[in-house]
Amino acid sequence: MDDIIFMKRCIELASKGIGYTYPNPLVGSVIVHNNKIIGEGYHGGYGESHAEVNAINSVANKELLRESTLYVNLEPCNHHGKTPPCTEAIINNNIKRIVIGSRDPNRLVDGSGIDKLRSSGCDVIVGVMELKCSDLNKRFFKFHKHKRPYIILKWAESKDGFISPLKSNQSPRKVNWISGENSKKLTHKWRSEEHSILVGVQTIIDDDPLLTTRFIDGKNPIRLVLDPNSRIPIDSKVLSQTSKTIVLSKKENNLIPNYTKSSNFENIQLIIKSLYDMKIQSILVEGGTKTINHFLNNDSWDSIRVFKSNKSITDGIISPDVDLSKFSKRDIGDDILYEINRYTN
Repeated sequence: MDDIIFMKRCIELASKGIGYTYPNPLVGSVIVHNNKIIGEGYHGGYGESHAEVNAINSVANKELLRESTLYVNLEPCNHHGKTPPCTEAIINNNIKRIVIGSRDPNRLVDGSGIDKLRSSGCDVIVGVMELKCSDLNKRFFKFHKHKRPYIILKWAESKDGFISPLKSNQSPRKVNWISGENSKKLTHKWRSEEHSILVGVQTIIDDDPLLTTRFIDGKNPIRLVLDPNSRIPIDSKVLSQTSKTIVLSKKENNLIPNYTKSSNFENIQLIIKSLYDMKIQSILVEGGTKTINHFLNNDSWDSIRVFKSNKSITDGIISPDVDLSKFSKRDIGDDILYEINRYTN
């Protein structure tokens, strides 16, 4: 029971790094002596010290470490990257009991951390709250075990089933928010949690969105635009320096920074493979209908989130066709949020 209590604390600590650790996983660690936490830490960002090292460094009396247990939600690393191996720090500080939530699927680790600790005489317990620990790092697990990013499809639709009003060439380029303020802030929170956000070029042409987290205090995701025929206007807000933008196209465009030419537009699976090759771990797909339908029709998604507004549009672009009766639902202000998840690690 005590192991579960302390592992829960590891998960709480690890969650503080959401959105900031890519491409690294979310990791929290606590050090316990005589059933009392004497040190704790978490991984706060790529290139920074790992959770186990931060926890060890936080212990005031290092003499207690040899009589303590180190808890961590993910297997300690056993390789040199931006920082030295965590196994090395654990062994050098004579910590003899280690409790691990889940094994690390990264081929650079994948059991080697556990083996190293055990071969050094440590008592290693693996699998405490394993499902919770794996779910916390579902993006990391999807990337390393299934060789693709974790994919979330998200949109808002009107009461009468439209994703946006119809627009003409004379219509102003601006976002028409269908959902309310609470839903807008929640959307920006979701953006801050993902590695990237993706839209099709028609959304850029029609709405000229910024695709940032400006309504909350959070990190901006990488902005991805699918633009096979190089139609993106060069004055689009998404091309601002607010955050990194990658435009994927079949054509060259030397006027646009971070422009990536890709010939893999034959189907959505090839696009996903391209993004995996770019080491993108998660994608929040926000539109438009055509782009979202590509993912739906190819069954390429892990989570779907739909805001249903109480507003009516009467005539517009029809929203993606999904059966919302199978989704869980909850109120977000005046909107209803429908969600479904099917992640398996």
